[in-house]
Amino acid sequence: MRHRCQVMGSALELLAVSIAAYALGGIPTALLIGQLFFGIDIRNYGSGNVGSTNALRVLGWQWGLIVQVIDILKGVLAVAVVAPLIASGQTARGENVASMLAGVAAVIGHCWSPWAGLRGGKGVNTAAGVLAIMAPIELIIGLIAFGIALLSSGYVSLGSLVAAVVVPFAFVIRMGWEEALHSPLLWGMFAITLIVLLRHRANIQRLLAGTEHRFASVWLVGRLRKRAQTGAR
Repeated sequence: MRHRCQVMGSALELLAVSIAAYALGGIPTALLIGQLFFGIDIRNYGSGNVGSTNALRVLGWQWGLIVQVIDILKGVLAVAVVAPLIASGQTARGENVASMLAGVAAVIGHCWSPWAGLRGGKGVNTAAGVLAIMAPIELIIGLIAFGIALLSSGYVSLGSLVAAVVVPFAFVIRMGWEEALHSPLLWGMFAITLIVLLRHRANIQRLLAGTEHRFASVWLVGRLRKRAQTGAR
């Protein structure tokens, strides 16, 4: 009976962690900034997404950066504050489960915000905040992969997709398959990767069709090619 009560208590804690983290992750930063400082609903502009990339396009790079930082902090707070605060009675393994659940829930909240009609961003920044606490080495590897893909293609979406796929496999390589397989971190990473891929469906279609928006200012390969062509004339 006592064991059953402990299990029930742990399950309720994990449920509470998930709900609280989902609510936190769902705070629509770009939407709030657009409404408060520009008097617009960012969902009606640009790509319609409530994320930092669309904020950069619609509101300017300064506001895009602010949105990005706050969205990252949502992931950090979900893992570092919400999970330990609510699931304080968990074992060490249970704490990892609670933290990873909080991270995944925060990413889901960011993508399908309860405060913005279940609309949101792509989840990349909030996921980065989660990884900053849970798996900083994999975050660094993911950022390197993102940078290489972005500079070589000029596509932010491609960089995000590459990073999302690289992160869980980097964890497996570092930890070894057997240990990684039994870690809640790996399954949390796979869940986040699937969410990011799902949220980038339209981007994937545009990439394949060659119609995806390219940030020419960061497309290093394109700039070098243009410079070479100019010098050859």
